[in-house]
Order: sequence, then C-alpha cells, then structure tokens
Amino acid sequence: MNITAHNFKLTQTDREKTKNQKACTIWMSGLSGSGKSTIANALEVSLHSMNHHTYILDGDNTRLGLNKGLGFSEEDRNENLRRVGEVCKLMNDAGLIVICSFISPFEKNRQLAKEIIGDSFIEFFVDTDLSVCEERDPKGLYKKARAGEIKDFTGISSPFEIPQNAIVLKNNVEEDLDKNVQIIIQHLQNKNYL
Repeated sequence: MNITAHNFKLTQTDREKTKNQKACTIWMSGLSGSGKSTIANALEVSLHSMNHHTYILDGDNTRLGLNKGLGFSEEDRNENLRRVGEVCKLMNDAGLIVICSFISPFEKNRQLAKEIIGDSFIEFFVDTDLSVCEERDPKGLYKKARAGEIKDFTGISSPFEIPQNAIVLKNNVEEDLDKNVQIIIQHLQNKNYL
C-alpha cells in the first residue's frame, strides 16, 4: 500500500512530561440517559482545576463531525467506535487524558477500542437503572423507542452487554455525580496517571 509510519523525534513520554500527567483513555459506557456525559463534564472540570490536560469525546458530538456520515446500523456503529478508538490513541500520544462517553453496548466494540488504545484504556460502566434513564430521557429517545419510532434502540429493542471488567459507577440519584467523579480521580491517582 506504499504507506510507512514516520518515527518522529518527540514521544508520548516527552509530551506527558510537559503536562505532568500520564495519558490515558477513560471509556464510559452505559445506557442513553445514564449520565455518562454529565460525569464526563464534571470530571473534566475537576481535572482542569487540578491543571491536567483533557479532552472529552462524546457520542453525539463525534457524530456531528468525524462520524457525520455514519448511521446506526451494526456496521456503522462498529465503524463509529473504531474511529473513536483511533482518535483516542492519537490524543493519548499527544499526552492527553481522553474522557469518552459512548453507549458502546457490545463487548466486541469495547474490546476493539481497548486493543486500539492499549494499556492506557480504563473502562467504567455507568450503571443506571433503565427506569431512571427513561425518566430522565433528556432527548426524548426512550419515548420514541417505546412508540416504535426508533428501532434497535439500546435497552429497549437492542441489548446492552454489561461490561465484565469495568469499574462500576452507580448513577441513579443526583448525589452520585460527585461520588463518581471522585472514584475516577482516585483511580487515576492510584494508577499514577495524575
């Protein structure tokens, strides 16, 4: 294919040193409305206040640009998360802490992301009761799915495979937000990312 990777002089380690952190990808999966993006936002604010360099990748935001042409077929969902994994890998190479908020309902997709990203992949499962997600329903998607307007909707007409090796974040009440942010920060500190 006439493609050869170029080896540049600066490395990920060099970039991490200037940022005083170790790069990683925090991958949060869970149902729509589980609070993934809310936790990601609060976590980024906390890490920023601690002078760490971060970036959030969110399902809707990546589909507005990078993955704009992809639909919600199984093939397109797979490609969506493959691309996100590749972006995470690049951002980690830049020395950043990447915070991902994606439903990512299937183990094979989370596993592929982990294979692409490598050892810096840290998986969290935002475990929120379906009834709570439906009650929140910030985009009105559950109502549409229950009415049959959206097919293959995760948690209603399409399964969510619960991660077996993820750190679980319970997120059923408002008070859980700060607790979950602290759980993630503590984990990053314990693993010497911060």
